[in-house]
Amino acid sequence: MAKTKHFSASTALPVSASDAFAYHERPGALERLVPPWESVLIESSDQSLLPGSRVVLKAGVLGVPIRWVAEHTQYEPPRSFSDTQLSGPFAVWNHHHSFENLPDLSSHPCCRLTDQVEYKLPLGFLGDLLGGRKAEKTIQQMFTYRHRVTRNDLELKTNYSSSAMTVAISGSSGLVGGTLASMLQLLGHDVRRIVRNQAKNEGEIAAWSDANESFSGVDAVVHLAGKSIADGRWNQSTKHEIRSSRVDKTRQLCERLAKQTVPPKVLICASATGIYGDRGDEILDEDSASGKRSDSGSEFLTDVGYEWEDACKPATDAGIRVVHARFGIVLSPKGGALQKMLTPAKLMGGALGSGKQWWSWIALDDAVGAIYHCIQTPNIAGPVNLVSPHPIRNIDFAKQLGQVIGRPALFPAPSFVLRLALGEMADALLLSSTRVKPNRLIKSGYSFRFTQIEEAIRYSLGRERSGSETPQKKP
Repeated sequence: MAKTKHFSASTALPVSASDAFAYHERPGALERLVPPWESVLIESSDQSLLPGSRVVLKAGVLGVPIRWVAEHTQYEPPRSFSDTQLSGPFAVWNHHHSFENLPDLSSHPCCRLTDQVEYKLPLGFLGDLLGGRKAEKTIQQMFTYRHRVTRNDLELKTNYSSSAMTVAISGSSGLVGGTLASMLQLLGHDVRRIVRNQAKNEGEIAAWSDANESFSGVDAVVHLAGKSIADGRWNQSTKHEIRSSRVDKTRQLCERLAKQTVPPKVLICASATGIYGDRGDEILDEDSASGKRSDSGSEFLTDVGYEWEDACKPATDAGIRVVHARFGIVLSPKGGALQKMLTPAKLMGGALGSGKQWWSWIALDDAVGAIYHCIQTPNIAGPVNLVSPHPIRNIDFAKQLGQVIGRPALFPAPSFVLRLALGEMADALLLSSTRVKPNRLIKSGYSFRFTQIEEAIRYSLGRERSGSETPQKKP
């Protein structure tokens, strides 16, 4: 017969128990706290912690799809809540969350979050023998991730003195937009989703299809929508769609914002470090000249970048503070470069081309944290590089990824092979060198969650070393 096992983990949070409890109770908490490396889909949720409320997850265990149904059983705000598995991968799963206020010498609120799990594997002794260590490791990785996310998010809350805002987001179904929307909701802000077609749900804004649509009451707009540049080979039609989805839609949105009786205070509009072009070893910051304008290869992205940022002029002219968020490579196993490189890395793939090209990257949580910082910092305007302070050569990126997953980076992908497979997109996205520094984020006081690539990859893939941390506060 399988033994009942017990797991416990705790972390200090820089807020009161009431604020920490509220973070977990708001809609979007489960989405935010599901580890990105896990193949878990939230099928349904009551968005409640009240006893009797249920969550249904679809998960994969050893490649086998399993539905996990959990029900909340105990609710005592702001001290604790509990849930239990009704059906799923465990024979028994009971999870208790508790929050305890702690004394803090700096007079700031502080509490301790403790997660306690009682669980039992199926198949009795055989289940323990075959899956005991794996289950223990998986649970440890999950709570290490959850506690770090919670701690870092709540540090953002304490670092900026702000009342609740209403933030409108385009591209909210994307990697960055979806994460940002969840985080903002958990910090107590109201999120309205900007949609291309007619609004179907309360809180949606049909910015492009409804001429009478209003942004009344919106404090900030984050514009992230645009056709993916990495979905397939480029042709003239694809290039037109990429340009139109960024330039034309941005201009239309900004013209709409400029006409508002009371326009939003700030617009954060996505841009990209591709605006700098292929610059070799040159160190670039926001004051560096952008690349050359052209119609082919990596210069196509430079050209789009120019027009994309210029399209915000109607908002700027209307007195709206505009920030051009020049994203580098956003790291997450849920999408983007890291997701695409995981399979080759597991097969011992190495550098792309010479591997000498510089990649300017940023962890997903820093991407959304930096956007929040730009919203909350009134003296930030114009271009802002959303990248880590430490760009890395592609060959070193491949080595670090291989080291984290336990595979040597042995087999490079020659440039000519990449060009045959991807056409000019290979030069623009994989082989060009852009060594970018986030000077405006640093000078304005943004505190990065991840500055070193190895730590960011370990965190993203669930290979982070465990251990509770003391929350950091601004002086």
